[in-house]
Amino acid sequence: MPDLSYTPRQRYLVRFDPKRIPHMFVDVLVIGTGIAGVRAALEIDPRLRVVMVTKDVVSSSNSSWAQGGIAGVLDPSDELSNHVEDTIKAGAGLCDPDVVREIVEEAPERIRELVSFGAQFDRKDGSIALTTEGGHSHPRVAHALGDATGKEVMRALIDTVRGAGWTEIWEKTFSIDLLTHEGSCRGALVWNPHHGKTFVWAKQTILATGGAGRLYRETTNPDIATADGHAIAYRAGAELRDMEMMQFHPTVLYIAGSSRHLITEAARGEGGYLVDVNGDRFMGNYDERLELAPRDVVSRAITDQMELTRHPCVYLDLTHLPKEKINERFPNILEMCREFGLDLTHDRIPVRPGAHYMIGGLTVDLKGATTLPGLWAAGEATSSGLHGANRLASNSLLEGLYYGIHAGRGASQAALEIPDSFSAPPVSSPGPKVIEEQDLLNLTDLRNSLGSIMWRNVGIRRDEEGLKAAAEQVEFWDRYVSLREFQTVEGWELQNMLLVGRLMIESARARTESRGVHFRSDFPESDSSWERHVTIGEPSAAD
Repeated sequence: MPDLSYTPRQRYLVRFDPKRIPHMFVDVLVIGTGIAGVRAALEIDPRLRVVMVTKDVVSSSNSSWAQGGIAGVLDPSDELSNHVEDTIKAGAGLCDPDVVREIVEEAPERIRELVSFGAQFDRKDGSIALTTEGGHSHPRVAHALGDATGKEVMRALIDTVRGAGWTEIWEKTFSIDLLTHEGSCRGALVWNPHHGKTFVWAKQTILATGGAGRLYRETTNPDIATADGHAIAYRAGAELRDMEMMQFHPTVLYIAGSSRHLITEAARGEGGYLVDVNGDRFMGNYDERLELAPRDVVSRAITDQMELTRHPCVYLDLTHLPKEKINERFPNILEMCREFGLDLTHDRIPVRPGAHYMIGGLTVDLKGATTLPGLWAAGEATSSGLHGANRLASNSLLEGLYYGIHAGRGASQAALEIPDSFSAPPVSSPGPKVIEEQDLLNLTDLRNSLGSIMWRNVGIRRDEEGLKAAAEQVEFWDRYVSLREFQTVEGWELQNMLLVGRLMIESARARTESRGVHFRSDFPESDSSWERHVTIGEPSAAD
């Protein structure tokens, strides 16, 4: 397995004096309040003190934006082996079969558990309604509110965790860095606008910070998806894996001046067609599965067709579907498109691919343990072995539930075995070489420039020339950005994004083949000798 290393320019993003910063002691610290973080918190023993922190409000996460649904074998005509086979096939040789089987077997129970928490899934003839999405051989995707599954699932989970008396939720609290001592994670240094910096010392820490889509100019992700968890874990000494594997969703609403909104996979699963500017249904030229091919295939096909027609997008056509079906299944997309003067029952939707889901992340085992003692991880911040080189649609919420539960259990058990201690271990931060505050940077311009070069050179198509150019440019930006000690979330986010951008670029340069979401135009074929992971880390001593 290729083992890369890239040493960050600084261990901690800020200087600190432990005598001048408040200290908080908890049993378990959960960083992130998406589906993985909330489900982890619910699994922790009520005797323990749990603090959950999120840099925005608790309801803001990638999980809440999920449209399609959760995959699980609930149809009697379907079998667990089919779900396993579909997942492994989509994963293009990098799935861990044991991990896939374990998670798929739990899927029906996880969906029924959500119902017990109060999630209202769409129903048909009294049973949970199921749909088909790209890469699935059977209808097995449970959905809610038509096309707003994540919103409904997170409502139910958040209501449940708010009722758990042993959890505290700190909103608008940014995790600057993980704290380490003697090779173990001991909590985190956090900041919020009301109290400034706080040391949160924890017996065990669970990282569930979500994805990295905001590294790209075109993305479905909310503003919070800035790879913070990947960055703070790497600086602390944790191993990351498969960082070249960013999944691009094929269908993102493309209207000049608007935000890039996801158009769910289910729109194609329910019979939507992809056509080009000339009205030609083109997917048959690329794959026999047509619009239901896996996401990597459809994304590349759309990109090729855009170049062929010299048009900035293609179109998703639902006009041949019954109006009743469109109104029932896609009420949120219907309303969103209506804001731009589009009627899904009469008009085609302009779409193009966008960065959607970060497959790479912290290496974890089936219990959610990372390579750094005391640190657990779950959800999109991890590389679990479920998705391989290309995530099968609607397996992400399932993964978040599974690893949230197991990371919560593992952290809970470990914390129960550690006696209370009210003294903080010695920790120091030399911090960055500070440049005076009056030398201000245009952070928005830097962030936009990073997103543009990642989209052009580390996007759907890659080659050595473009990757090398991206590495040199991002390294140049990082050289002067890392010299500064920022006092704002925007500054810390940019530093995290520059670090993770470098990790993604170096991983992409190392994998000299094409596999799943990673397509190298200079190495367009898959190489069987590359059916292995690219790992990166550990950069330096954790302390």
